[in-house]
Amino acid sequence: MTDTSTETRSVVIEREMPFPSEKIWRALTQPHLLQEWLMKSDFKPAINHRFSFSADWGSVDCKVLEVEPNKTLSYSWEAYGLESIVTWTLTPTATGTHLRMEQSGFRADQRQAYGGARSGWTQFFANLEQVLARSE
Repeated sequence: MTDTSTETRSVVIEREMPFPSEKIWRALTQPHLLQEWLMKSDFKPAINHRFSFSADWGSVDCKVLEVEPNKTLSYSWEAYGLESIVTWTLTPTATGTHLRMEQSGFRADQRQAYGGARSGWTQFFANLEQVLARSE
């Protein structure tokens, strides 16, 4: 029998993007670009750096967990009782980059947060694609 009280769910979004990994990495790590598609932040791609994302609805407390330039970025994401981890993985392809985002750690009793993250990240990805398309 499985103990469902400790099981968690993840939100995963993957996109094939016609941009090099380096360009996407900049959008994931430079605060002025992050603000255009995600939220305002004081992010730095340095392990153990603590930072916040902020929007009109509140803020998210984060800490950088992993940085492998142009390949992997991971940080904690804590807000309103949710303690999760966001991991970005960039994989070069023949036509650009396969971008994968996983936010893991949603408990069974966090259905609202899970649903909000699913719709929120879908919109954030759309915003990211617009920023990438217009920036050089």
